[in-house]
Amino acid sequence: MNPLTEHAAFDLVAYKRGKFHRIQVKYRRLERAGTLAIRFSSRWTDKRGTHIVPVNKEDVDLYCIYCPDTDECYYLDPKQFGSHACLRVKPPKNNQKKQVKFASDYRKVP
Repeated sequence: MNPLTEHAAFDLVAYKRGKFHRIQVKYRRLERAGTLAIRFSSRWTDKRGTHIVPVNKEDVDLYCIYCPDTDECYYLDPKQFGSHACLRVKPPKNNQKKQVKFASDYRKVP
């Protein structure tokens, strides 16, 4: 293992009721549609192109997403989502409610 190339899959560790929780922290601005887009992958570009590696969800217990546009944090269990999550901050223009994940429902740690 090369310590210069290896890194932890999480940013913070919290301890509660005798258990450690691994937390990944992200900063996301609102998209034009009033949504927060969270991808469960690492992305980078080098001279060989763009690389995308899915997050191993067994290595992270919680995602904490800070949005400066709302000045709020949103908390997600990555195991409850596929490759990405889309949280709606602004109401949909068509008033759809079914299968919409409202950001306000993710303000508390699960």
